[in-house]
Amino acid sequence: MLKSPSLPGSAPRMMVPSLKLPDLIQEIRGAKTQAQEREVIQKECAYIRASFRDGDPLQRHRQLAKLLYVHMLGYPAHFGQMECLKLIASPRFTDKRVGYLGAMLLLDERHDAHLLITNSIKNDLSQGSQPVRGLALCTLSTMGSAEMCRNLATEVERLLLQESSSYVLKKAILTAVHMIRKDPELASIFLPPCSKLLHECHHGILLGTITLIMELCERSPVALRHFRKVVPQLVQILRTLVTTGCSTEHSISGVSDPFLQVKILHLLRILGRNHEESSETMNDLLAQVATNTDTSRNAGNAVLFETVLTIMDIHSAAGLRVLAVNILGRFLLNNDKNIRYVALTSLLRLVQSDHSAVQRHRPTVVECLQDTDASLSRRALELSLTLVNSSNVRTMTQELQTFLETCPIDLRADCASGILLAAERFAPTKRWHIDTILHVLTTAGAHVQDDAVANLTQLIGGAQELHAYSVRRLYTALAKDISQQPFVQVAAWCIGEYGDLLLEGSCEETEPPQVEEEEVLALLEKVLQSHMSLPATRGYAITALMKLSTRFQDNNRIRQVVSIYGSCVDVELQQRAVEYSTLFRKYDHMRAAILEKMPLVERGGPQVDEEAKESKEVPQLLEATVPDTAEPQATKLLDLLDLLDGMSRDSQHPVSLDSTPGNALVHPLDLPCATPPPASIPNLKVFEREGVQLNLSFTRPPGAPALLLVTVTTTNSSGGDVTHFICQAAVPKSFQLQLQAPSGDTVPAQGDLPITQIFRILNPNKAPLRLKLRLTYNHFGQEVQEIFEVNNLPVETWQ
Repeated sequence: MLKSPSLPGSAPRMMVPSLKLPDLIQEIRGAKTQAQEREVIQKECAYIRASFRDGDPLQRHRQLAKLLYVHMLGYPAHFGQMECLKLIASPRFTDKRVGYLGAMLLLDERHDAHLLITNSIKNDLSQGSQPVRGLALCTLSTMGSAEMCRNLATEVERLLLQESSSYVLKKAILTAVHMIRKDPELASIFLPPCSKLLHECHHGILLGTITLIMELCERSPVALRHFRKVVPQLVQILRTLVTTGCSTEHSISGVSDPFLQVKILHLLRILGRNHEESSETMNDLLAQVATNTDTSRNAGNAVLFETVLTIMDIHSAAGLRVLAVNILGRFLLNNDKNIRYVALTSLLRLVQSDHSAVQRHRPTVVECLQDTDASLSRRALELSLTLVNSSNVRTMTQELQTFLETCPIDLRADCASGILLAAERFAPTKRWHIDTILHVLTTAGAHVQDDAVANLTQLIGGAQELHAYSVRRLYTALAKDISQQPFVQVAAWCIGEYGDLLLEGSCEETEPPQVEEEEVLALLEKVLQSHMSLPATRGYAITALMKLSTRFQDNNRIRQVVSIYGSCVDVELQQRAVEYSTLFRKYDHMRAAILEKMPLVERGGPQVDEEAKESKEVPQLLEATVPDTAEPQATKLLDLLDLLDGMSRDSQHPVSLDSTPGNALVHPLDLPCATPPPASIPNLKVFEREGVQLNLSFTRPPGAPALLLVTVTTTNSSGGDVTHFICQAAVPKSFQLQLQAPSGDTVPAQGDLPITQIFRILNPNKAPLRLKLRLTYNHFGQEVQEIFEVNNLPVETWQ
């Protein structure tokens, strides 16, 4: 028998059949090495390609299913894109199911191939069965581009108005949410369907409808005004859920459908914001939810927390706001650390608007300082610092000092800085203030900011009646420990200035220690010789010895010690020693006059009203005014190239400078911030995007030609609010910059009240001014960050 010849051009039949999907999964999982896995996948992909070329319609969906599994493992599968289109166009449900799944995984809006399935989706939405319509909606909501959404929006709207199946309705609602996010101009199409869907009793449909309404309200002012009319209907739905519940199958831990309750509360918060009538409609319901919700389970806590957020965001009654703060106070007693963290974060947001209500929970907040969780203790520390005022400063400072002694290393710097700032603002007496700073320096001296030394020396110098007390306290503490460098610097300075008071024995203490000249000199020599002493600390010590040469009798010992350091390796210390030795040798007749006690330095700026202090948050210091002994790292904060790239940790809040009196020596930036007279410097628009505009106006206060006040005005003409707005700035190192706190962090839509912020720039060298700005904010649900440089400032700003 003769064999039939093979036809020319026909493909040879594969001898080994390809694997089925379960077998392929098993073989891939059984591979012992990465090379074996790649070999199996490459071999099977070759079979899949060959099958696609053969065009067998019965095998196409099976081969594509295997290819999708290979794609999920991270291997290339782009050659299956066109097969997805063929399967979607097939009338068979098994083909459509795999085809739509492949479209969701392999196609995206970055390639034009996804537009080829638009007609198939349109046909399936209008003529397909329920499962097919569901597949089409899922695909559209997953990878539909803005163009696809515009083409198919009317089909989705028709389903929302006419579809009776809850299965399809839920998917159509979520597809509408996706369409609005892709193209906000489609919002007007979905307003009528939403009003109809709010009458549905199905929980899934209601949940999706609330989500759709929230999306509409956040992106369209027209929709926001439209849905404020349905606030009574939403209140009734939520009241029904709270009292009777719509369905027992949706009850979780005794709470009727907490997911739907949270969504409705969130929507009420959006509708009631800046609208008094809507807020009044929902006040009674919010009180009912806050008092009747079970807090024994996490579901109830979630509803309560959303209720608190809603109460705080609308025009609620004062009693209702107190109730919300008390709920957060109960959260602080919860055993769940996540709930306590949420409570601390929320109270930190509310402390400015409801300070007295938050103050009632101060003991519980202080207890959270000792929590072993680092994030909890950090939040508790931030909240505790904002709760300090003139009436509780002694108690709170004592608690914070106790925490400082045992707190983790990463919190010690923040805690020390917070205590020093609180003491600066609310100190009842100078002696208490000095004792507090000394305690901080001896406990966490290595972690305090550089300006702490200057502040304490200025404070001690200005308290003439406390000179003897201060120098004895410092001398006694220095004799015990010389490891804390900032404290040693203060002690050396104070001993140099008032060391003669150590020998007099007159002090407020009942039994002042008996001190001899040799002991004082030996202690300063010990500081000079210690390997723990920094170069700056040795500079303080040798200057203190030189000062004591006019107050003590033993000048020969001081002269010998100073001469030894004339050959020191440290250039700064060597220069000081050589100059001091020259003073002994050539200008001894002038030494007493040159080394007199430092005169009192008055602190700049007017006294701030105490009641105004208590209502403000403890400000954060930015080292814009750098002392002479500051490290180079402080100067970097004003580097035009480095500042904005290194502030990620503090980007959640605007950086501000403490302008309260007494933080540093007199400085041009500490001039009173009075309203300056109008100047002839032209305004400048520096930024505009999607309706958000930034304008700069410039003025010069009289009497300070080197100081420029820049008023930054941010306006918003778009249809959505700009929230969490932060404006940060940097200048070259030859300038000094002070950022004052902005008037707010939300710019209302439609050109409502703008945000203003003042930059105070000191330009002593009359150099050309350059600004680098970083803006971060949320707009239309998206986080925006812009960094740009302003080089076209008017010449009048720096000449």
